[in-house]
Amino acid sequence: MPPARKRTRRYDSAKTRAAVLAQFAHVREAVGALTPAQLDGPTRLGEWTVRDLAAHLTGVLSSTARRLAEPEPARRELALLDWPAATASAAAAIDEDTRATDTTDLPALFAEAAARYEAALAGVPDERLVPTRFGAMTVGDFLVTRTVELVVHTDDLNAATGAGVPLDRQALAACTRLLADALAAKAPGGAVEVRIPPFAVVQCVEGPRHTRGTPPNVVETDPLTWIRLATGRARWATERAGARVGASGERADLDGLLPLMG
Repeated sequence: MPPARKRTRRYDSAKTRAAVLAQFAHVREAVGALTPAQLDGPTRLGEWTVRDLAAHLTGVLSSTARRLAEPEPARRELALLDWPAATASAAAAIDEDTRATDTTDLPALFAEAAARYEAALAGVPDERLVPTRFGAMTVGDFLVTRTVELVVHTDDLNAATGAGVPLDRQALAACTRLLADALAAKAPGGAVEVRIPPFAVVQCVEGPRHTRGTPPNVVETDPLTWIRLATGRARWATERAGARVGASGERADLDGLLPLMG
C-alpha cells in the first residue's frame, strides 16, 4: 500500500538516534536494580509481568538490528503517520515474541540489544528502507517509532514498579510530536487547536479554521498525559475531571478520536 500522506515534520537524525540509546540506558539501569519479586510483579499490560515488559523493551532495539540484516525492500510502504494506527494489528504477534524471549539473564539481554543496535546502525543512512511488521519504512521514520515504544513502555515500567525511570527529553519530544501529528492526520481540519507544551501544537477536526487571536476550541495537556491518552493508558473523561486536560469550546472533545494506538 502506498504512503497515505506526506510527512509533516522532520526529525533530527542524530538526536533521534541518541535519544533511543539514552532512553534505553535509563531503562537498562532501572531494570538492573529491580528485585526478583519486582520483576515477577504485574503490569497494566494484561498478563505481562515486569519481566515480560523488560524483555519487550530489549526487543525495541534488537528488532532494529534484526530488520536491518534483512534485504532492503524495493519500495516504501508505510508513512510515519500511519504507524500508530497500524500497531493494533500486531498485538498477538508482539505478545508471542515477548513470551518466547529467554529472560534468564536480563543484564546480558540488555547489553546485547544495545550492542547490536549500535553496530547495525553504524553508517546506515536515514533513507535506507527497513522491513517492519506493517510494511517498509525508512530507517529515519522507524527510529522515531522506537522513541514512542521506549517512552510509552518506560511509563508502563514506572507505573508497575514506582522506579521513577527518567525520560530523555528528546525521546519524550519525538514521541509527543508523532502522536500529536497522528491525531491531526486522523482528524484533519483546523477547528481545534491541541497544545502539548513544550513540544507540540497541532490543529485538527473539521470546521471553521482559526487564523488569529485566541482559538475558539482549545485542548491543552502535558506530554505524559497526552501520551497516555493517545495509547489508551488514560481516559479522556478521567483526565478532564482530574484537571490534567483543559478543554474549552464546543468542539474541544477528543474522546471519540482516542486512543490512536492499540
